[in-house]
Amino acid sequence: MVEKDPAKIERMFSDIAPRYDLLNRLLSMGIDKRWRTQAIRELAPANGLYLDVATGTCDVASEIARQGNGVKIVGLDFSREMLIVGKTKISGKPIRLCRGDALKLPFAGNLFEGAACAYGIRNFADLDAGLKEICRILKPGGRIAILEFTTPSNLLVKALYLFYFTKLLPLAGRIISGHREAYSYLPASVMKFPDRHKLKTIFENAGFTEVKVTPLTFGISDLITARKP
Repeated sequence: MVEKDPAKIERMFSDIAPRYDLLNRLLSMGIDKRWRTQAIRELAPANGLYLDVATGTCDVASEIARQGNGVKIVGLDFSREMLIVGKTKISGKPIRLCRGDALKLPFAGNLFEGAACAYGIRNFADLDAGLKEICRILKPGGRIAILEFTTPSNLLVKALYLFYFTKLLPLAGRIISGHREAYSYLPASVMKFPDRHKLKTIFENAGFTEVKVTPLTFGISDLITARKP
């Protein structure tokens, strides 16, 4: 079982924050940038306030600012070190950073036009509670765009992916980041995460409608979009 202790996960991400962006580019071969671009295109931000949950080093928040006209963005994360790195990347952008807990968002209900989260919901100690919180802070009609890793359904792609994800990635991650656990936690947490068929039901139970789950790049990542009624 993957341990979802918030304090432990926060320390882990804080430890790898200085090399987080480098590792993301190297380990995803740059595909992560394309995924974010597609996700925010689906969100279609314009003229309002948007929330980036688990903003990390602010790549998604920056993409919302790039694509959106008349937008303001709040980037929230529980890791102070991640936010420190992110702050260096958002100068001149309409982004405000906030340290907080995704399961207890420090915002009033019906406040945001839309919300995004890239590879963060997998780390929620309580996925149902976290999604209900995101739904709560959205205005009626507000949209979400969520990116999360998953496991490919094609057997050949799955075999290659699992070899890379469970063998090569943890080794490369440990060498580059110097952290023994972070890149072993990543594949373990993905293996325990609900598959795309269960995800649709989970999002609907959290209060969302028009839930759509789109596999990306041979199904190694999912894009989940939905709307608050």
